[in-house]
Amino acid sequence: MEPRSELMTVNLERALRWAAVRHDGQTRRGSNAPYVEHLLAVALILDRMGFGEEVVIAGLLHDVVEDTNATAEEVEALFGAGVADTVRHCSENKTDSEGRKRPWIDRKRDHLEALADAPADTRAVLLADKLHNLVSIELDLQEGLPIWSQFHAERGQVLWYYRATIDRLRTSDPRLDLLAARCFEVLARIELC
Repeated sequence: MEPRSELMTVNLERALRWAAVRHDGQTRRGSNAPYVEHLLAVALILDRMGFGEEVVIAGLLHDVVEDTNATAEEVEALFGAGVADTVRHCSENKTDSEGRKRPWIDRKRDHLEALADAPADTRAVLLADKLHNLVSIELDLQEGLPIWSQFHAERGQVLWYYRATIDRLRTSDPRLDLLAARCFEVLARIELC
């Protein structure tokens, strides 16, 4: 693969800073690493797979609407409609109309249903997200961390959700198929733990 003509842009720097500030104080379950570590890993996977800057930026911001007080409208104003649309597709609806947290299984089933018609960019970001999450789980298990107690669901439900999501996101795009295959490889190793 040829090096990109622009190795770093102002828009990418803006996204890096915005993601770091918006997720400030948040940590990853299990390891307690700063949450931005996950966002950087997702962006790195997407960049290594050859996706364009807009998709890489969406990877950095994929959880910002779901897990912070940022809005999709803010994302669109700062980074454009394409990034905002991808972030919207990546985001679960965590609360009901009265602001109460929805049950884990309801959120996951609804999100799976919504992914049926997801565009390729959204599929790429979500597969990169799942790959990094699975690699993180695998490392946590290797290090003896009690990862399963950190989830809002039992181990079997979490593994079901990962398998169903990866399966739902596969397409005929070779890059997406490669990402899905890598996800399934890590998931298979986790299932043996």
